[in-house]
Amino acid sequence: MQFFKSFYKNFKSISLAIIIAIIIRSFLFEPFNIPSGSMKPNLLVGDFIFVTKWNYGYSKHSLPFSLPLIPKKIFTNYPDKGEIVIFKTPSDNRTDYIKRVIGLPGDKIQIIEGTIYLNNEPILRTKINDFIDIDNLGIKKRIRQYEEKIDNHIFKSIDLTDSGLVDNTSIFTVPDKHIFVMGDNRDNSQDSRFIRNVGYIPIENLTGKAQIIFFSLENSRFFQFWKWPSSIRFNRIFKKIK
Repeated sequence: MQFFKSFYKNFKSISLAIIIAIIIRSFLFEPFNIPSGSMKPNLLVGDFIFVTKWNYGYSKHSLPFSLPLIPKKIFTNYPDKGEIVIFKTPSDNRTDYIKRVIGLPGDKIQIIEGTIYLNNEPILRTKINDFIDIDNLGIKKRIRQYEEKIDNHIFKSIDLTDSGLVDNTSIFTVPDKHIFVMGDNRDNSQDSRFIRNVGYIPIENLTGKAQIIFFSLENSRFFQFWKWPSSIRFNRIFKKIK
């Protein structure tokens, strides 16, 4: 009898802890690992970030595995242009992507020779010092780097060429209840410019806003503790995301 009482008590405590963790992850904060270089130079592979969940409202995609417990978007709020957001890709409604918001409903966007035109006006882009990228083999590569401004957001972007696959496009008109997103690594990002693969993002697919880098590792995975002394990017820890 004592065994069952002890088991029930432990089970109850563990269940409560799991429920609290799910509530926090779904409605308040969620950790997120940067898996690709599409947001260089601002977010690097191996960055671990905190995402706030309340900024744009809640939908089923706010919940683990997109459980259909929230029938439609509630407390809906649109992001500002220039914010970095997390969303589920419309193609499968499962995969998490992180990109920067470029356009909101009704906006017209066109890329001409690498420059973004928003409602027929070019986004201010100023060339700054090259970004020094380092590949998995330790080889350094210089990439053109710019400082861009969208509304009140100033951020950096990198661009290999002005004649890439989507450096010259037709006009994109953002539909109602959707947003248009792009990666800061302009020639290495699957984003809204690729209509068939990503396209416009439904507002209900937004799950959070990128806020801060809380940990960062170079050429190492989180659980490879023995590599931490030489892999931790200390200069990136607690860096606010712009």
